[in-house]
Amino acid sequence: MWVGPEMLQEQQIHANGVDFVCLTQGKGPTVLLVHGFPDTAQTWSSQIEALSEVGYRVIAPFLPGYLPSRVAENAFFDKASLVHGIAGLIEAVSPGKKLHYIGQDWGAIIGYALCAARPDLLQSAVLMAVPHPQIVNNYLLVPKHIQRSFHWWFFQQADLPEQALLANDMAFIDYLWQYWCVAGYEDSEHIAQVKTCLRQPGVLKTALAYYRAMFDLTKADPTLQELRSKLQHGISVPTLAMCGADDLRSELMREQAPCFAGPYEYREVSNAGHFLHREQSSAVNALLLDWLKRSA
Repeated sequence: MWVGPEMLQEQQIHANGVDFVCLTQGKGPTVLLVHGFPDTAQTWSSQIEALSEVGYRVIAPFLPGYLPSRVAENAFFDKASLVHGIAGLIEAVSPGKKLHYIGQDWGAIIGYALCAARPDLLQSAVLMAVPHPQIVNNYLLVPKHIQRSFHWWFFQQADLPEQALLANDMAFIDYLWQYWCVAGYEDSEHIAQVKTCLRQPGVLKTALAYYRAMFDLTKADPTLQELRSKLQHGISVPTLAMCGADDLRSELMREQAPCFAGPYEYREVSNAGHFLHREQSSAVNALLLDWLKRSA
């Protein structure tokens, strides 16, 4: 289907040990859209259309290890490794020129770290649905937030999470979307795409490796210590944080302004939960277009 000046295309880019496959469309200033879990690059379908139509070059990669993006057998998935991979992708698609970064869930987790460690790559950032890591740490032991993020802890176990995720036509994935979205939201066609991706050999193990590396220092790439030391730096990149008003994480994101040293704004989207960019795509697109215009 033709949308804007170009058709949606797939582009393959090798960067810092990752064979990225990206959905691309449009011409103009570059916007990178980074998805989370359980999700794929197709999650940004509405944003790709809206942004490319008004003159942006949109690039939406599949995260490392989410096929068709491939990684080496011995790849690391700690935060520094993920930042290293995405930074390499940015340098490849926008050499010598800053771009706009938009991330949701793991895309936001990577985004906070990228803003801290590699501000030289970013014109602006939009980070959705996950709080700044300092705020996450402050609430790590609060019962209702442990319950909200129960998958972090469940995924630390060996083997059982893989079995649970695959059982009963991947009903676990359906459950997460129902739990995190506003009541009554339906996105079965997209969720079927997510399941297809996660069923491919090795993908589920990789997706869970992101979580298992969160709390296990032995799963961190020892060669990235210098980059890792920069992940805690203050964020000077102009940043818009967004959250669905019905997502429990909005309680935490309201508190994170002091974590930013540069321009910072926070917006909540009504009648939306964790996947706000899909649940209320028109409202999110309007906020994104306004932000990008002001961040030019």
